[in-house]
Amino acid sequence: MISRIASIAALSLGAMAVSAHHSFAMFDNEKEQVLEGTVKEFQWTNPHIWIQVNVKSADGKVVEYSIEGGSPNGLRRQGWSRESMKPGDRITVTMHPMKDGSPGGSYMRALVNGAPLGNPPPA
Repeated sequence: MISRIASIAALSLGAMAVSAHHSFAMFDNEKEQVLEGTVKEFQWTNPHIWIQVNVKSADGKVVEYSIEGGSPNGLRRQGWSRESMKPGDRITVTMHPMKDGSPGGSYMRALVNGAPLGNPPPA
């Protein structure tokens, strides 16, 4: 009975790891989109960080974008921390948008309160 429970637990953990990591095929890597808005939430989580950004559309409505970034470990080596941004911060973010047009994308670079995020590569 104990070995059966251990087997089920091991399979469950393996399934969670597989579902946590995914392809970036849903992003249009041929396009760049620049958003100006306000940080709603910054999620410093594995396997990838997430930035929730509120952007005012042309008609005045607020649209929430979900932007996926790299791993916390990799970003820490680039000068990021869990305090790199906080709700209410002004952000200008460049991303690869979603192919389906939904409000989201893959992080490329950003300015937070006018300053570059992390240690951007030299231009």
